Amino acid sequence: MTQDSPLTPPKSPRMFADPLSTAIVLLVTAGLIAALFYFRVGLGLRCAPLVLLIPTLVHRRSLLLWTFFAMLVGVGLGIDAPQFATQIHFLAEIFLRLIRMIVAPLIFGGIVTGIAGHNELRSVGRVALKSLIFFEVVTPFGLILGAVAINITQAGAGVTLPAAIQAVAPTAHPETWQQILLNIFPENIAKAVAENQILQVAVFALLFGTALAMLPEPKRAPLLSVLQSLTETMFRLTRIIMVMAPVAAGAALAYTVGSMGIATLLPLGKLLVTCYVALAIFTVLLALILLFARIPVGKFAAAVAEPAALGFATTSSEAALPLAMERMEEFGVPRWIVSFVIPTGYSFNMTGSSIYLSMAALFAAQAAGLHLSLAQQIVLLATLMLTSKGIAGVPRAVIVVLMAIASTFQIPAAAVLMLLGIDTLMDMGRTAMNVIGNCLAAAVVARWEGELKPTPAQSATLL
Repeated sequence: MTQDSPLTPPKSPRMFADPLSTAIVLLVTAGLIAALFYFRVGLGLRCAPLVLLIPTLVHRRSLLLWTFFAMLVGVGLGIDAPQFATQIHFLAEIFLRLIRMIVAPLIFGGIVTGIAGHNELRSVGRVALKSLIFFEVVTPFGLILGAVAINITQAGAGVTLPAAIQAVAPTAHPETWQQILLNIFPENIAKAVAENQILQVAVFALLFGTALAMLPEPKRAPLLSVLQSLTETMFRLTRIIMVMAPVAAGAALAYTVGSMGIATLLPLGKLLVTCYVALAIFTVLLALILLFARIPVGKFAAAVAEPAALGFATTSSEAALPLAMERMEEFGVPRWIVSFVIPTGYSFNMTGSSIYLSMAALFAAQAAGLHLSLAQQIVLLATLMLTSKGIAGVPRAVIVVLMAIASTFQIPAAAVLMLLGIDTLMDMGRTAMNVIGNCLAAAVVARWEGELKPTPAQSATLL
């Protein structure tokens, strides 16, 4: 890590601890509310905090603060200049393309050098098993919490289904468990990289690293040295690409708000609030897991703040993956564990999506006037648990899963398609939670292995 980075990690997870920052947040909130009723007043309230925030940005040079600032600008553009806002989404797409460009070599190098370079061959099986155990234990809690929350608020009750919804239903092809297992293993590594199947890349890296570790030292050393240089280069490239992260976050939010409009969200606002309250409660559960594992909650929050904010703004866990890997390594998790656990979470970690899945399914049932018994809801949750695996990288993956099970429980497709209206805004929260869950899994597994070695905060992030 170098010491000349223009953007550095936050020194504290409490980004809004000072009175000025608190005032900024309140002004922004007031501006968004006023935008629904009084345009000019709302515009003034939104511009004022942006001006106040500039000195802090220049002084602290934090990636998190810059991303937050860009998100505020993006929301403002979406409200005040929606036509322009919908035309700058290409900036977010450029960022995502750059991220996809580095993900495969980053994961490959991290896993191979960790296994072959640090004699971790015996630990591979244990880490894989512990990762899956963690994901499969945490996911049911999310499903149950989502079901309880929607049953309490009854957000779907009384909602009138539109006569026709102008949307194309995603093709629903639920996979068998045999197909899910088959999809884990690559038949062609070039194809896996091209299709961004990161779990397949991770499996190939595990096998490649194992084979390399079994070679005699004279034959292993030259290739290992090259791969170590490759990995360090990819992490340096990650920091360079992250300079664009705030711009991408702002452009993504501007497009979302500009294309949807805030007023159109009010009919489904109760569901939106229910979702975010449930996510907040689930965050408390994750904090308890940290305490149980004897992992510092404050330091962990500071480490995941930037990846979570990036995932929130871009609605893409993939966009946050390189930054999450880097922050967890800085947190003290060995690189080879980070490089395996976090990519594995893309297929098996549903910490955020599990809450939304159960909540959305029961919302659709309520909107359709269906009254599911407790037994039926349990079966529904079990079905969601099985059908949600292996959907990483599928566009509108959660909607695909919901459409796949809708006919089984006599839920009309129109009720599921209603969710498309606010799916992006809900996706922001569940994506951030998925990123946090992946990082938490890496930290917990490292602690479980006795490999978590917290390091002093590094002052460099990007350059």
